[in-house]
Amino acid sequence: MNNGEFYYFCFFLIFICLALFVDLGIFNKHDRIIASKHAAIKTAVWISLAFLFYLFLNFFGENIHGISDMEGMKYHITKYAQNVAVVENDYARSIQNYRHELSLEFLTGYVIEEALSMDNLFVIILIFTAFNVDKRLYHRVLFWGILGAVVFRFIFIFTGAFLIVKFSWILYLFAAFLIFTGIRMFVNRNDEEKIETESHPVVKFAAKYFSIHDRFAGNKFFVKINHKNLITPLFLVLMIIEFTDILFAVDSIPAIFAVTKDPYIVFFSNIFAILGLRSMFFLLINVMHKFHFFKHGLSVLLVFIGLKMVFNDWLKSIGFSIEYSLLIIGLILTLSIVLSLLIPEKEKI
Repeated sequence: MNNGEFYYFCFFLIFICLALFVDLGIFNKHDRIIASKHAAIKTAVWISLAFLFYLFLNFFGENIHGISDMEGMKYHITKYAQNVAVVENDYARSIQNYRHELSLEFLTGYVIEEALSMDNLFVIILIFTAFNVDKRLYHRVLFWGILGAVVFRFIFIFTGAFLIVKFSWILYLFAAFLIFTGIRMFVNRNDEEKIETESHPVVKFAAKYFSIHDRFAGNKFFVKINHKNLITPLFLVLMIIEFTDILFAVDSIPAIFAVTKDPYIVFFSNIFAILGLRSMFFLLINVMHKFHFFKHGLSVLLVFIGLKMVFNDWLKSIGFSIEYSLLIIGLILTLSIVLSLLIPEKEKI
């Protein structure tokens, strides 16, 4: 990590902490049910911030790596196997092409992560419902869940980038896993998902190593009774959500590495997507059941990304650019949403 990368990464982390502090500390001082209108405004704000970051990369993207000359740009293009048209003896034009590629990598990764996070939202709703969590506490749990997700994503992404550099063949393992996951998701698309509160592995783990209070204690994660520290069911729910996010990260992070090998772009696109996840949760909680073809779309998306990883070199040789990937991903997701709205779900007998 050079000085440029270090400074921009630190600035980004400070921005994340500040945004979350403002969100919970100023706009949500008290536990309450988040109205759809409020959630829509916050969702629009997070999407706008992601778009502004896309514009930043499109105009100043080389700064995140401290690139200042042709040699530095070529080094990073080679390091991350980017498909950038370098014009010899024309740094200005070459760096413009680099910025364009970098910004599209971010945007494509962001769209992929947002789409895959939608499936995560379905599971989070099931978790809250299974444990009868008060709706006023949803936002607090999701806030701390996001903080945990940021830490775990950082570890997974930079570990994955290190492994890819050391063992390039690991990309084919990622591809096989994504294709397998996509096919499995399609085969099981109609299965009814359930959260078994008693037999869930996180519940069993917590019961073995922690003392658990038998009831919720308002918005507290821990309580002290008779000089004994106990975790509350609310903290148990938080643990399950963190565990679920780790499982989803196993899908989403390899999927974005299919778009870019640059760990900073993977991290930025991941974080912008999950930061807006809480607001999107409250916006879609009452209508998500209507998108019954969305899981079909996600399964096709995962298979497409896996195949793209396998045939990446051949696709580059025939001029298959990131613009085409973004277009195909957008079409898959749009089609799944449109079909969900046009074709009503059959009633289950």
